Parts: sequence; structure tokens; C-alpha cells
Amino acid sequence: MKKKIMNVCGMAFLAISVLACSGQKKGATDTVVSADSTKVIADVMTSEADSTGYIVRVGETAPDFTITLTDGKQMSLSSLRGKVVMLQFTASWCGVCRKEMPFIEKDIWLKHKDNAEFALIGIDRDEPLDKVLAFAKSTGITYPLGLDPGADIFAKYALRDSGITRNVLIDKEGKIVKLTRLYNEEEFASLVQMINEMLK
Repeated sequence: MKKKIMNVCGMAFLAISVLACSGQKKGATDTVVSADSTKVIADVMTSEADSTGYIVRVGETAPDFTITLTDGKQMSLSSLRGKVVMLQFTASWCGVCRKEMPFIEKDIWLKHKDNAEFALIGIDRDEPLDKVLAFAKSTGITYPLGLDPGADIFAKYALRDSGITRNVLIDKEGKIVKLTRLYNEEEFASLVQMINEMLK
């Protein structure tokens, strides 16, 4: 209990420090805070991160978001409730992502894309549409990709400045059942197996 209180105090101190160091000029009421500072404080206060930077845990409800896909359609995570959902956090500059994505295409997407109980969304971190489209073409993937300006969706799941690639597997009730980080053959095989089992 004492440790938990200390952690909360530490986070509160950090939040105050961020405010103090935001570089914003104070107005007459001293209440001006930049949107960026608010974002950082929200990220810090959300939760403590694990060793890989995740701030969500297996067993928790996956944080909701709305994303714009590369075809212009908008989709919310909550609209996919009742499906097994895989989120893949990616970006064109990520070499590990480029290595993993063809396996996601072959071993997961092509196998389950026609299953009405499955959804896969690649979430591209902070890149413009033209770059994301070129990225999809260069990797040969056909699963849906969406845009994450400012990494705001990413920051609901992991520390904003932590790395990718990451996969989040969500069950039909909206609970997180698996989290992966980087590309590890054994871990990826276990992700594939879990999806196969959930869609039996």
C-alpha cells in the first residue's frame, strides 16, 4: 500500500514538473496549459508501464478509439465488439515491422479475412496517408491500415515514446488476451495459435 501511494505521489510530482517545464507563458489567470502538456500528463497518469512500455494489461478492457482507414472510412474499436480483434502498431520506418508484416498477412490475415468474427487493423504511427499507402504496397500487405496522427491511439496502449512493432489481441468481449512486442518467431507462433483457437 505504501509503495502504491509513493508511486502515485511520484506521478503527481512528474505531472507538476511537466507543467512547470512546458515553456508556456502564463496569462493573467495562470491557467494556460498547452495541449501537448496535457497529453503528456494524461499519458503519465494513465498507468505505470511494464518493461516493454505497455500501459495496458492482459485481462483489461481494450481502450476504445476511432481510426480513419486509408480508404477514408472511420472505424471505432467498440463497433467491433463480438469479434476477435488484432491491432498491429506499425510504421514505415520500423524495420522489425517490415519483417513481421508479411507473416501477419500470410499466417493471420489471408487465413481469417473472410471470417465475419475476425478483424485486423494495422495502426500506422504518425505518418501521412501517402506514406502509409506506399508502405502497404512495399510490404505487400492487404489488411486494413489506419492513421494514428500524433500517436494518440498508440498512447492509449503504451508509453507514447516507446517503440513498435506491437500486437494486441482482443477477445469478443473486448478484453485484451495477448500483448506482443517486436518480432519473435515463438511468440508470433503462439499469437497465431491463439487466434486459430479463438476462431474455431
